[in-house]
Amino acid sequence: MLGNFTYDNPTRLHFGPDALERLRDELPAFGPVVQLAYGGGSIKETGLYDQVVALLKECGKTVVDDGGVMPNPTAERLLEGRDRAREKGVDFILAVGGGSVADYAKAVSVSVHCDEDPWERYYLRFEEVECDVVPVGCVLTMAGTGSEMNGGAVITNRGQKLKIGHVFGPEAYPKFAILNPELTFTVPKRQMVAGVFDVVSHVMEQYFSGEDDNVSDYLMEGLMRSLVASSRAAVADPRDYEARSNIMWAATWALNTLVAMGKSTDWEVHMIGQAVGAYTDATHGMTLSAVSPAYYRLIAPYGLPKFARFARTVWGVEGDGCTDEELAETGIAALEAWAREIGCVMRLSELGVDEGMLDGIAEAVLPMEGGYHPLSRDEVVEVLRASL
Repeated sequence: MLGNFTYDNPTRLHFGPDALERLRDELPAFGPVVQLAYGGGSIKETGLYDQVVALLKECGKTVVDDGGVMPNPTAERLLEGRDRAREKGVDFILAVGGGSVADYAKAVSVSVHCDEDPWERYYLRFEEVECDVVPVGCVLTMAGTGSEMNGGAVITNRGQKLKIGHVFGPEAYPKFAILNPELTFTVPKRQMVAGVFDVVSHVMEQYFSGEDDNVSDYLMEGLMRSLVASSRAAVADPRDYEARSNIMWAATWALNTLVAMGKSTDWEVHMIGQAVGAYTDATHGMTLSAVSPAYYRLIAPYGLPKFARFARTVWGVEGDGCTDEELAETGIAALEAWAREIGCVMRLSELGVDEGMLDGIAEAVLPMEGGYHPLSRDEVVEVLRASL
């Protein structure tokens, strides 16, 4: 294990088919005016909206409706949500949806009492929160981002063609999260698969770094093996509760900072994927699946022992008589084949990217230093071109 660290996660989780009932226990701790954030309206079709509103009113809350949060929430939408919260004197924000809604809610929460433009302060200057924060809770309907148990909030500025995440401190973590795997049953297959790859990518971003014998790596290998098995089962039967519950639980633990303890971490794949998303508005998990094989082939020579271990431990490659180079390629090929098998997008051209966009996308990629090989701008273009 590397260095010194402190682990603390303030989010309380309620997991299982009856988890929504725990709202009755949580809501009395917060003020009377609740901003209810949700996406395009699917929660109304499933009846979840009515259930949540009934519970809010049962607990004496005034509901400020904030529907229509888009999959990649924008800086403009953030300002709308902030202004709505200010106008209504919101005491609490309840996010009902997937990671985008949770990200949006957290971004609003740190902006309500901020005197500056939140995009400028938090996403361009990466400054810390110095104002009061409106508390947030989460009812999760899609597994993938882990946003229900961390401080991350990704916002897109379409005018500037930038998609940037700010990882806020514990003050922005959801106070509680409701995780009922049954709520994910109605998520379309493409979205479910994109979420699964996002989870695996979160794990790989933390796994492919360091040379010590780190317990976090053993935890991550278990998470990846579980996700591979559960994703196959969920594709075969989207209502397989065991598979969907394992995916949901793995998604939470992949990015609640636990497995990052004692590790350096990479995150360059996410920076590339987010830059692609800023140009195309493509589904986040699919941008990651499209660029991951090329990226990992480029950096594998700089971390061969871990890539060889990845092939053996995650994909079950025996590798007798193989070199580390051969094992590394076999492991990356296995990752690529699995992603294709479950229905991920494997080429950027399928997401609307063409050769003329590559320089602009590369300019929008934030350089990261935690992985085996920090990329030059030319190498970012190389990854993008190889992913077309």
